[in-house]
Amino acid sequence: MITGVLLAICAGLMLGLYALPEKFTKDFKYENTWSLFFLLTMFVVPILASVLLIDGFGSIFSNMPMELWIKMGLTSFLWGIGVMMWSKAINHIGLSLGFSIFIGTIILVGSLLPFIEDGLPATNVLTYILVGILIVLFGVILNGRAGILREEAALANANENSPKKGSMLTGIFIAIIGGLLATGFSYANAAGRPYLHDASTVQGNPEWVTAVAVMFPIFISGGLVMTAYFLWQLSQKKAWSGFKTPAFTSNFLLILIMAIFHYAASALFAYAAFKLGASGNTVGYAIFNTASVATAIVSGIITKEWVDAPNKAKTSLYLGLGLMIAGILVIAFSNGLSA
Repeated sequence: MITGVLLAICAGLMLGLYALPEKFTKDFKYENTWSLFFLLTMFVVPILASVLLIDGFGSIFSNMPMELWIKMGLTSFLWGIGVMMWSKAINHIGLSLGFSIFIGTIILVGSLLPFIEDGLPATNVLTYILVGILIVLFGVILNGRAGILREEAALANANENSPKKGSMLTGIFIAIIGGLLATGFSYANAAGRPYLHDASTVQGNPEWVTAVAVMFPIFISGGLVMTAYFLWQLSQKKAWSGFKTPAFTSNFLLILIMAIFHYAASALFAYAAFKLGASGNTVGYAIFNTASVATAIVSGIITKEWVDAPNKAKTSLYLGLGLMIAGILVIAFSNGLSA
């Protein structure tokens, strides 16, 4: 149990830090960075990892039931749409509030969704899981409040030329719907693991390779919509010329590191869910996403993003972070009861 919790936390740390190399790219527009990132992380990295690491790759996936392909493919495609909607929500309500609502929805719904495939755990275990998720959600709400207070302070000091956001109500709606669709990742993992675990071990693969196998259909299906969206954005924003820069090689290597970290974080979560046992998909998903948010918050504090924020915002941020950590501990304890 402890191993599974630690793996889920490590996966969350990797997810929370994967975008850090973006700060060091040069001459790339937003569209250049993220179109290349999604191309690498959703296709190149998972295809290479799957072909190189999975013995019997062709046999495993050629014999996978069509019903399972449809289940995983459809829910993963919805995950891709959800991520795109989140990026749109940020245009309306800002990063802090958009991130909090999006991740809060994912933690609440995505942690409970695997019960459809796995069934409900014992009552005492379920009670602790729900209490832990509720504590985490209170923490996410406080983080959202901190972000709003910081943005209000920034707007008060802004001039007339500062960019204006869209409708707050529209942004909240988009973030919630995006979060709901993004929980397709959790369901696809829960639905695909049983078959892929059996098929992978029959081919003589160690247990951890199942996580790589599970990520293959999820990333390929989700990547269709993500990559298509950003390729379209490159044309809309006339950003194709941005790739013609002397910094392309260094930018490519930095973005490749991002892609590997992002993919590895998801695969590590899948393995953590397995190690956590019967309620692993629920417990692991909650810990994974909470740890990623906490990591992003801490990295923001370290890089001094909150230096100019008002004291009320900082207090709300620290309280939210504390509650999220407390929620992780409660969820981890619930998994110990089911062991």
